[in-house]
Amino acid sequence: MPNNIRDLDPSASPLDYYGSELRRLRESAGLKQAQLGSCIFCTASLIGQIETAKKVPTRDFSERVDAALGTDGVFSRLVGLVLRSQLPTWFQQYAELEAKATYISTYQAQVVYGLLQTEGYARAVLATGMPPRLDDLLAARMERQRILERERPPLSLVILDEAVLHRPIGGWRVMRGQLGHLLGLVDRRWVGIQVLPYAAGEHASLVGSFNLLRFDDDPELVYTEDLISGHMTANPETVREAARRYANLQAAALPEGDSAELISRVMEERYGDQSGSDQHALA
Repeated sequence: MPNNIRDLDPSASPLDYYGSELRRLRESAGLKQAQLGSCIFCTASLIGQIETAKKVPTRDFSERVDAALGTDGVFSRLVGLVLRSQLPTWFQQYAELEAKATYISTYQAQVVYGLLQTEGYARAVLATGMPPRLDDLLAARMERQRILERERPPLSLVILDEAVLHRPIGGWRVMRGQLGHLLGLVDRRWVGIQVLPYAAGEHASLVGSFNLLRFDDDPELVYTEDLISGHMTANPETVREAARRYANLQAAALPEGDSAELISRVMEERYGDQSGSDQHALA
């Protein structure tokens, strides 16, 4: 393991830089891997894996290391970059811009928007792509949600197709938790959730989901995804067309209060207490 550590190139990736800094600051503190592990309640092996960029650190791990080494938040700041680097390459630029946006408007036809997903729901969604490192990808997705906890989070307007509420991703228990989480966001000043009901019939985005990002000083962007990757454009005509369609969707969707009532009704009627049944009975 020591040879692997010496061969680590700090400039190769955020993960490599994190590992090299962890080793450097641990040694500066005069601690062996086992000693640091004892301080932060983990194994020396885990410390070694992170120092050699073989394992992705969590935010909790980073905060504990900062406390143990007195590094003034160095690793808590670095871990955001590390986790973002675990996202698919084609998605990383969008995640960076999403974190800088002042306004996020999204219509979701299939699943709950990533920023509003619970961990169980996100795991089930991500698993469908059969990623090689699901836990790392999940941690990266949950890290994205930290922008909603900022002192001034982006205003996030979310329209969910009613089908999203009924599609039993992860089983009834996960879905009940997910819908409950949406209801818990209703009173947040910076989050607005509307449901586009089946009764709306044909609507302005039958072609699928899309996101609009608005910034204080930069041009607005439209983001869409296909089976393989994502696409962003700041083309003014495309942005105007997307804004027009989003306004039509808002008009066709239920008001926020009625949307919350529908979410609550579906949660109780479709995902009520089924403790005696198999968790994936509805899947």
